[in-house]
Amino acid sequence: MAKTRHVWGTKFGIIMAVAGSAVGLGNFLRFPVQAASNGGGAFMIPYFISLFLLGIPLMWIEWTLGRYGGGFGHGTAPGIFHTMWKKNRFIKYFGVIGIFGPLVILIYYTYVESWTLAYSWFAITGKYASAVTESSMSSFLSGFQGLEKNSFFSNLVPAYTFFLITFLTNIIVMYYGIKGGIEKLCKIAMPLLLICGIIIMARVLTLGAPDTARPSWNIANGLGFLWNPDFSALKSAKVWLAAAGQTFFTLSVGIGVILTYASYLSKGDDVVLSGLSAVSTNELVEVIIGGSIIIPAAFVFFGPAGTEAIARGGAFNLGFVTMPLIFSKILGGAFFGCVWFLLLFLAGITSSVSLAQPAVAFLEDEFNISRKRAVLILGVAFFVLCQPAIFLLGKGVVNELDFWGGTFCLVLFATVETILFAWVFGMDNAWKEIHHGADMNIPSVYKFIIKYVTPFFLLTILGFWAYQEWWPVILMKNVPETDRAFVLATRFALITLFIVLSILVKIAWRKKRIE
Repeated sequence: MAKTRHVWGTKFGIIMAVAGSAVGLGNFLRFPVQAASNGGGAFMIPYFISLFLLGIPLMWIEWTLGRYGGGFGHGTAPGIFHTMWKKNRFIKYFGVIGIFGPLVILIYYTYVESWTLAYSWFAITGKYASAVTESSMSSFLSGFQGLEKNSFFSNLVPAYTFFLITFLTNIIVMYYGIKGGIEKLCKIAMPLLLICGIIIMARVLTLGAPDTARPSWNIANGLGFLWNPDFSALKSAKVWLAAAGQTFFTLSVGIGVILTYASYLSKGDDVVLSGLSAVSTNELVEVIIGGSIIIPAAFVFFGPAGTEAIARGGAFNLGFVTMPLIFSKILGGAFFGCVWFLLLFLAGITSSVSLAQPAVAFLEDEFNISRKRAVLILGVAFFVLCQPAIFLLGKGVVNELDFWGGTFCLVLFATVETILFAWVFGMDNAWKEIHHGADMNIPSVYKFIIKYVTPFFLLTILGFWAYQEWWPVILMKNVPETDRAFVLATRFALITLFIVLSILVKIAWRKKRIE
């Protein structure tokens, strides 16, 4: 006998959970780098175009697909895709991407998430207080990550300790289920995250010029550095692709997580307004709060040339090197540093529990396994899979996981689900399903956008990537010679993981036929 599926407790809870899935480290670390490196304010033009043509349509698509599949007892893409196109026996295997992608991201994301918890502790205890230059702070980070032995760290024990704490916290939240675990976490963490963000933003926006000899290094010019548009950048296809990629990354669309979350809705729940609410919360955090912290603060202390170099250094350098240095220069820096990294930890954990949910839901729904047993099974597998990301961090493993799980699979999965939704299920049926229980009507232009513009946009991105990048990626052209064996082993492991998940899908459907 099929068991009763979980449900969300409140509408506020589901909105906070989906927003928590979307609001992650990328809102505070990746977005400022992308904007500063791609034309400043001009970046926002392709960013918002991508948001309206890709992000919002995909959000509605995934909320609707998830709610529809949940009505048939399916909470993951294989089952949901099968309900949409029952005549195609292979479509459920495309849905494997919706379990595979989140699991791959989870493998390394949880370890990075644990760094934020560690640095929050380091900030309040003064552990990195003696690292007063960029090189010494970089050395502190490398020592903590186990990439080098130095005066700060001689082994990986501190990093591994904080990983275990973070890992167990994720497992405990998952163990207590949708309402008692994930929803309860997000209803607390998201408001607290917003409070932390506002505290840090307020402190940054009240920074004065620290050097009277360079009065132009002020917060107003720092905001201008990020937001003044360089319209010539719009001629570059790279900027448009970066904007589209940030839209995927920030909204957590194309992963399969929202499908699973939405599957716990009831048939009459409003997916139109709820989806818009989740998008709005994410954009508030990313554009207003995330865009007002790192780059403007870096400008005040390091000037335009230094800020450009910092932006080119990437998100990790920005968050774990630049920001601690900035906080060390201001009154109450230990407190603000602790709040900053607590903010990142809250953003991370609300995302990581969402990444774990598809795998748990798959075991629950398709194998009729209890929640607690499913979480324990995932916990063991998840723990084992995390080890290469920890011990082989400097060997290209994490970059490889991030590309296939966090970039390629996102676009591929979004393309498949959009075509399935608009063309196989049919746009008329899809439009009716979206509006079932809705308190507002979507502008009719979105019917055209979802059917034609969104899939065309996605296919164009895939096509350009295949033309420009496929062969160099396959041949590992940009991978250092010393890392190629590790990258090859990672690819073999990823292929094996995908095959295992596909076999589990096959077993589940064979079992259903027998029953």
